[in-house]
Amino acid sequence: MRLRYWIGLLAAIVVGAGAVVWAILAYQHDESEFHTRQKEEAVRAARQAQSVGALSVGELAAAAAFIKADGHLSKHEFAVMGQALVTENVLHAAVFVDVVPFSERPRYEREHGFPIIERGPDGRLVRAKRRPVYYPLTYTASHDARLAAQARGFDVGTDPARAPYLMRAADDGRATATGVIPLLVGGTGINVYRAIYRDGAPTATVAERRRALVGFAAGSFLLKDLASAAVGTLPGDVTAQLQIADHTVVGPQGALEDPARAQIQIADRTWLLVVHDPDRPDVSVPILFGAAGIALAAVLGSLIYVWSREERIRKLQREADEDSLSGLRTRRRFEEEVRAAMARARRDGTTGALLMLDLDDFKSVNDSYGHPAGDRLIKEVAAVLRRRTREGDVLGRLGGDEFAVALPSCRPNEANIVAEAIVGAIRSHQPEDPDVGTVTVSVGVAFFGADPVMSYATLVSEADTAMYAAKDAGGDGFRVFHPDALRLQTGGHLN
Repeated sequence: MRLRYWIGLLAAIVVGAGAVVWAILAYQHDESEFHTRQKEEAVRAARQAQSVGALSVGELAAAAAFIKADGHLSKHEFAVMGQALVTENVLHAAVFVDVVPFSERPRYEREHGFPIIERGPDGRLVRAKRRPVYYPLTYTASHDARLAAQARGFDVGTDPARAPYLMRAADDGRATATGVIPLLVGGTGINVYRAIYRDGAPTATVAERRRALVGFAAGSFLLKDLASAAVGTLPGDVTAQLQIADHTVVGPQGALEDPARAQIQIADRTWLLVVHDPDRPDVSVPILFGAAGIALAAVLGSLIYVWSREERIRKLQREADEDSLSGLRTRRRFEEEVRAAMARARRDGTTGALLMLDLDDFKSVNDSYGHPAGDRLIKEVAAVLRRRTREGDVLGRLGGDEFAVALPSCRPNEANIVAEAIVGAIRSHQPEDPDVGTVTVSVGVAFFGADPVMSYATLVSEADTAMYAAKDAGGDGFRVFHPDALRLQTGGHLN
């Protein structure tokens, strides 16, 4: 036991020390790999969000080109086009912003059936004031049809959060994105505008582009959709922020610990995706490994001690339950199992039998050939009993040459058959020691289960009485104790 304990303790110390050394040497490598992985996660997520946004911006450009080539956009044409933009991309809404000179306002409102409106000082929508040019939101397609319908006619050119970007798109001739604003179709996000010029008109200068302007194809992105496009590629435990101009618009507020950053380009605006992976190597890992090694040594030593102690206990238990010479149950263990069998028989309404066995003239074997010969014979008789009984039967050596066999769930005629078989098997057994002649046995049989108040002592007494009756009759046979009138029933072969 002590040898195994010290070997285990030494192994644990070696493992713990090795773990500390490995952790110290590997820390820098792990740190480098962590930063590389975190940066790759951020770049991959940013590319995913950018590709989704670029796809939608590209679709807006295609829509603008279609309107330019067609020269006229009907409500039905936009419904088909806008629905495709909304359902197939990350766009929350797609709209067409018209350009309406003051002189065309009556015709526009009569043709479309709604007025051109703007926001008043109190934020409410009111009829637009007179101005040279209006930029009304004419056609809308959105996941929220009700809000989209309410937004129609709104003059984007009067909204300070949208008008500068609208005019920049007209002057630059490329897609332009607003800052983060409340969307007219619900939620918080950004608008992207794409100017549409009259087909064939010159657009080389800003002045030419303004004269050729006929409208805008626009899209609305929800911040949560842009964030989902990015975060969807990240592991679930990674924290991410979406920032613009050093301001966090999506994700937890505050600075993240040692994050990785990657840019997201949507139209002409650059966003910043900030990613923090919590799986960073900890500087305390070497200390933890050292402590773990010491703990492992203590645990291993304790386990070895416990295992050795349990092994010793099991050995003592076996010695208490198993006869060292025959391998059968000891008297105490045999009694416990028979008492349990009697209880089951009473509960289940079944019967069982107890066979008490005593070798005939065993003393002469010890006297004539010595105790070693007697011990060998005891072992051989035990082996004969094992071969002649069932797996569920209980076999015990009660002392000297006295054996016992309990037969649970056994009817009387079956017990008689077993008793007779045991008598015959022992009689026909040829001892391994050639000097020892054939031995015989006397068997007494008693039954339990029928009498609900029978005690173990009574059962043993009845089986003993029957066994001594068999021995008094000359041995080499069995007797059955009969409960009626305390008389014995003869059975088996008797000399």
